[in-house]
Amino acid sequence: MAFMAVLESDLRALSAEARRRYPAVKDGAEHAILKLRSLSSPSEIAHNEDILRIFLMACEVRTVKLSVIGLSCLQKLISHDAVAPSALKEILSTLKDHAEMADESVQLKTLQTILIIFQSRLHPENEENMAQALYICLRLLENNRSSDSVRNTAAATFRQAVALIFDHVVHAEALPVEKFGSGGHILDPAQLLVMLLGNEPVSGEKSLTRGILTNAGKLGLRLLEDLTALAAGGSAIWLHVKSLQRIFALDILEFILSNYAVIFKTLGPYEQVMRHQICSLLMTSLRTNAEIEGEAGEPSFRRLVLRSVAHIIRLYSSSLITECEVFLSMLVKVTFLDLPLWHRILVLEILRGFCVEARTLKILFQNFDMHPKNTNVVEGMVKALARVVSNVQVQETSEESLAAVAGMFSSKAKGIEWSLDNDASNAAVLVASEAHAITLAVEGLLGVVFTVATLTDEAVDVGELESPRSEYDSVSKFAGKTAVLCVAMVDSLWLTILDALSLILSRSQGEAIVLEILKGYQAFTQACGVLHAVEPLNSFLASLCKFTINFPNEAEKKSAVLSPGPKRPESLVEPRESVVLTPKNVQALRTLFNIAHRLHNVLGPSWVLVLETLAALDRAIHSPHATTQEISTAVQKLPRESSGQYSDFSILSSLNSQLFESSALMHISAVKSLLSALCQLSQQCMTEASSGFGPAVSQKIGSISFSVERMISILVNNLHRVEPLWDQVVSHFLDLADNSNQHLRNMALDALDQSICAVLGSEQFQDYVSSRLNGTSDDMETRHKGLRLLECSVISPLRVLYFSTQSADVHAGCLKILLHVLERHGEKLYYSWPDILETLRSVADAPEKDLVALGFQSLRVIMNDGLTSIPTECLNVCVDVTGAYSAQKTELNISLTAIGLLWTTTDFIVKGLLHGPPEEKETSILDEHPILRQLDGELKEEQTPEATDKVNDQAPTVNIIDHDKLLFSVFSLLQRLGADERPEVRNAAVRTLFQTLGSHGQKLSKSMWEDCLWNYVFPALDRSSHMAATSSKDESQGKELGTRGGKAVHMLIHHSRNTVQKQWDETLVLVLGGIARLLRSFFPFLSSLSNFWSGWESLLLFVKNSILNGSKEVAIAGINCLQTTVHSHCLKGNLPMPYLISILGAYKHVIQKSTNYTGNAASKVKQEILHGLGELYVQAQRMFDDQMFSQLIGIIDLAIKQAITTNENFESEFGHVPPVLRTVLEILPLLHPTELISSMWLVLLRELLQYLPRSDSSLQKNDEEVSKPALLIMYQSLGRCMTTRRDNPDGSLWRVAVEGFNRVLADDFCKFTGNFGPDSRINRPMRTRVWKEIADVYEIFLVGYCGRAIPSNSLSAEALKADEALEMTILHVLGDKILKSPIDAPVDIFPGLLAELFFLSSYDNEAGDWSSTRSEVSKISIRVLLTRCEYTMNRFLMDEDLAGERPLPSARLEEIFYVLQELAHLRIHPETASVLPLHPNLKSVLADKEDHKKCPHLFVLFPTFCDLVITREARVRELVQVLLRLITRELSLEKVGIAS
Repeated sequence: MAFMAVLESDLRALSAEARRRYPAVKDGAEHAILKLRSLSSPSEIAHNEDILRIFLMACEVRTVKLSVIGLSCLQKLISHDAVAPSALKEILSTLKDHAEMADESVQLKTLQTILIIFQSRLHPENEENMAQALYICLRLLENNRSSDSVRNTAAATFRQAVALIFDHVVHAEALPVEKFGSGGHILDPAQLLVMLLGNEPVSGEKSLTRGILTNAGKLGLRLLEDLTALAAGGSAIWLHVKSLQRIFALDILEFILSNYAVIFKTLGPYEQVMRHQICSLLMTSLRTNAEIEGEAGEPSFRRLVLRSVAHIIRLYSSSLITECEVFLSMLVKVTFLDLPLWHRILVLEILRGFCVEARTLKILFQNFDMHPKNTNVVEGMVKALARVVSNVQVQETSEESLAAVAGMFSSKAKGIEWSLDNDASNAAVLVASEAHAITLAVEGLLGVVFTVATLTDEAVDVGELESPRSEYDSVSKFAGKTAVLCVAMVDSLWLTILDALSLILSRSQGEAIVLEILKGYQAFTQACGVLHAVEPLNSFLASLCKFTINFPNEAEKKSAVLSPGPKRPESLVEPRESVVLTPKNVQALRTLFNIAHRLHNVLGPSWVLVLETLAALDRAIHSPHATTQEISTAVQKLPRESSGQYSDFSILSSLNSQLFESSALMHISAVKSLLSALCQLSQQCMTEASSGFGPAVSQKIGSISFSVERMISILVNNLHRVEPLWDQVVSHFLDLADNSNQHLRNMALDALDQSICAVLGSEQFQDYVSSRLNGTSDDMETRHKGLRLLECSVISPLRVLYFSTQSADVHAGCLKILLHVLERHGEKLYYSWPDILETLRSVADAPEKDLVALGFQSLRVIMNDGLTSIPTECLNVCVDVTGAYSAQKTELNISLTAIGLLWTTTDFIVKGLLHGPPEEKETSILDEHPILRQLDGELKEEQTPEATDKVNDQAPTVNIIDHDKLLFSVFSLLQRLGADERPEVRNAAVRTLFQTLGSHGQKLSKSMWEDCLWNYVFPALDRSSHMAATSSKDESQGKELGTRGGKAVHMLIHHSRNTVQKQWDETLVLVLGGIARLLRSFFPFLSSLSNFWSGWESLLLFVKNSILNGSKEVAIAGINCLQTTVHSHCLKGNLPMPYLISILGAYKHVIQKSTNYTGNAASKVKQEILHGLGELYVQAQRMFDDQMFSQLIGIIDLAIKQAITTNENFESEFGHVPPVLRTVLEILPLLHPTELISSMWLVLLRELLQYLPRSDSSLQKNDEEVSKPALLIMYQSLGRCMTTRRDNPDGSLWRVAVEGFNRVLADDFCKFTGNFGPDSRINRPMRTRVWKEIADVYEIFLVGYCGRAIPSNSLSAEALKADEALEMTILHVLGDKILKSPIDAPVDIFPGLLAELFFLSSYDNEAGDWSSTRSEVSKISIRVLLTRCEYTMNRFLMDEDLAGERPLPSARLEEIFYVLQELAHLRIHPETASVLPLHPNLKSVLADKEDHKKCPHLFVLFPTFCDLVITREARVRELVQVLLRLITRELSLEKVGIAS
């Protein structure tokens, strides 16, 4: 109801305005107000003409205010559909009248009302109303009195009216209106093109059009015809317009053509008008052969014409083939004519538009270039654009123009519209115009490029073309329409485009234009790759590569070298290759990388072009003289580390690496193509490098290095599918290794090393190995076959290269590679071992020392770490190869180490022997001899730790071949090496042979042992013995080291090895040592073998001969061999008696026959024999009987006598013991008889005592001497030895005798006293003699002349102290063992012993012989004496109580009497008294007295004296009374008279 209220308000305003001058209008308005109140809706108003009539009446007055109010109200009524259609004619008549009014507001209201009519239900449906409505607009447009705003509004109203009319046509004709906007909306041409040409018919196909039109269609057709006539400069009959600006009419036509293409495509009459009238108009307007005058020559008109032509070509070329062909020919022709620059620019804009619209260009190329009867208009357009670009070369302002072009591209890239300054000069305008033309041409060419790329992508999307990610197929044919179209476009246009783009790229420096052109390069090149257009692809790549790196040509280098200036000799020697990368170079390189990444699967042979550039880039990156343009011009002195120039280099280097790393994503055929290109590049450079010289050669080598590195990179990144690539890569490496250039050979070897290790270290190869070890039965054969082929193909190049080349450095390189392979991946190999071992075997015979060393390093790796991975059938080859290195004479250390490897081999074989199938093993030693099972653990401990660790890491796999044969092959090899002329080699072989048998003998079978003994062990002994006996004894010189003073200088050789015979003696010693080890470890088992006794006898015979006739070291080795057997098996009871007797007999034989065997060596050998006899008895004493013991003692006695007889100065050298006798003394303590042969003690002791000093009466033995017990003889002999103290106080004999005497009494006293029991075999008289002998020894040594001996002044303080210790010890034994013990010695010996103690303890002030030694002896003696005295007195009291009334024996009474009397007479020194256990106060009292006749010892025995007071013996009481009085006197308590 708001509309009704507004309408009423307008009526009131109208009434108020017309109130004075126009009462009729006033009355009508008031009447209408009343009438309006009775109406409720616009439709009721439409049926009541009173409301409309009052407004028309107001307009008829033709006053401005009333007309404005009336027109406004009319607009409201029409907008709200409140006007009946029948009133349209009257309304239009009113509007026509108002159009003639001069007031601007009325005219504008009129135009607004016209537009509202076209937008409402009153849209004219007949020709008259339509023509009248449009006429009003044109009238106001063409009226000279109309203001600019009215004319502009009229033009806009007319344009909108036309749009509404054609929208009405589309609606009336039931055309797809939903696809298009309203008439007021102008669609984007490209968007419109996509919608219209979705199913555009190709040339030759007829489209279906309608010929019958609706009324609305007819009205639109009449309007179109009149507009065409007006645009042509004629009059519009239907519109009743005689003339109209052609520009305006053409603008309306262009609007209709661009926005209502569906009408022209669907309705036949419209198409005919377009074909015959519009096209004719446009063709006429395009002509440039005559002078164009008036409006048609203005740029705005030409622009409209060209835009219209562009729409015709863009939207209707399929139906207007001929017309569009003419249009395109005319447009292309314009670019050739000498027309104003603005004209050509307009044309270039049109052509550029065609080129940048992919659909338009596609339709044009399909309809014309691909049609045999039509002109190649697209090709013509491209050539025209290219000609515009190429003309820049001949322009005087070319540089300025190119700079302007770069500026335009830069502005466009930034989103800024490029424009000249307002005050720009004419020259600047000219340059800008020329640049604009060039820019349009370049953009057009780039548009063609991107169109080709877009269409190619579409073909890929719909499946007509394979994606560049798919596998390359060079023979594939294209059947899809789009694909065929793309191929045709490329073939037709690529050369023209390339020439133009390369020209502008070479002359341009702006970043934006360079980027755009490089994008074009990339897009077109990628399209060519997808289309398999090889020639265009290669051409574009070659052109692009020219812009990547600027290397100075030869002329520039020469001019730089010869240029005047200060001389620089270094530049004359080798001109440095200076490379400057401009931003263009960097962008071109990035473009090249993008192309390579995109087309890696389809480049094929074209890779060569790319790789040549990348090789040059690689040289530049690693060149110290390469830089970027900015840095080189601005901060040349900036250090490399701190400059920013190398950010580009690092990026390019990364891109360079990533390209080849991405080969993992390529198809295998593409990778092969890439590798082929790398090989081709490298081969070409090799050829040129071999024929060139100077810097060019270094460049070629750099390219070869690049190729090799990239081939390795490809290989590393394609390890998952390396099989089809390997041969191609390696064959080139082999060719490179055969080159004459040392650097190239090293490069090839390094590459081969990296490649082989990369393949063997790959996960795929590890999977192969795992499948070989753990594969199932189904896939085992297939996987093994693949693994075999791969492994052999990887390893075989080393063998091929080694045997095919004569170069020593290549040989060394092959061996280094093999070493690396074995160290890193040897455990993975399995099938290639025959080739490896064959190669290493041939190296062993090489004369070059370095080659042998390298080959042996590989062998060491195999033998130490790779035995588990070697097939069992190749182990014998390993042994043979190791033997070859052992026997080679190039390097001694290699031979020695190779022999050590044989030990490792045997250890491995024996482990396989233990773990092999049970049915293949014989019974071993451990099974037959349980005793040796205990030895097994000991033997394992003796193995070399290093070898044990190595072998333990290898799981035994030797379970198929004959282990015996394999072991015997090792033994045979060691036996042959044991006869080598080089002592070091044969000694090592001997050691290894016996070490092997000793370490693993317990795992060998009985038959194997028999073979070893008779084929290897004893023959080795015989051969060594024979060679030692027959070899030269001439002294030989060492290895010549050089010359000095004209004379040769030889290496010094130790005198023990300076003859061949001595060297063989060393070998013989090792053989004997090895036999000793075998006997120590396996004698129980070996003795059970058949014929072993004969071998043992031969061994004994050899030992006896070697002792009597051989060298000292051989003799000692023989003795040690026998002793080892004795020491190892006697205690365990494993040495049979015959073997023991034979050994003893051998020693006896040697001693008997050695009378003439003198000298230091003979002495040493005898010492060894004697030591051996002692050890033999110690180990086998349980097996000795009386006869054998007597034989042993006899042998020793014979040796002693020989030594004494041999030493003529024995008596004169008293105190010096010869070595042989010293050895006898060392072993004699070992020869104590066992319980089984205790009767031999007497024999032994008598034999020993005969070597001690004898008394004159005993020089001749008699029956009494023989009947003496051994113990008595021993004490007599020790006593005689102790008496030598008097004659030789500095000697050691008396000291040793004293120690022995003390040891007998101290350690064996209990046994000694036990022998005198009831069962003793020694009678009492003899026991008495023994005790008397002991007492005599004490008396003579301690008290007699011996004890008073004066030592020489030469004795040191330590010696004197030791002598004092001996005396103290003998006193302790006397007091603690003898005097305190209940022995049944004769009573008469005790007084003598006690007298000795009283004498040693006493002190005589008058004698004056007191000394420190005397003081120490008295201190010890007093303690022993008082202890014995106390014991005697206590014993007397006990015996008296036990006897009761019976008298005591006289001996007991005499003893107690003697003790008490001597105690009363004893006087001691104060120093002696200091050791008595007295109270401190008492000691101080005694010390104050100066009387030297002190008896402080009585205080110690005072309690015992008190006990003796009550004894029954009067004599004892008297003696005790005397002692007590002495004590009283000592205490100064004598009886004093009272008077005094």
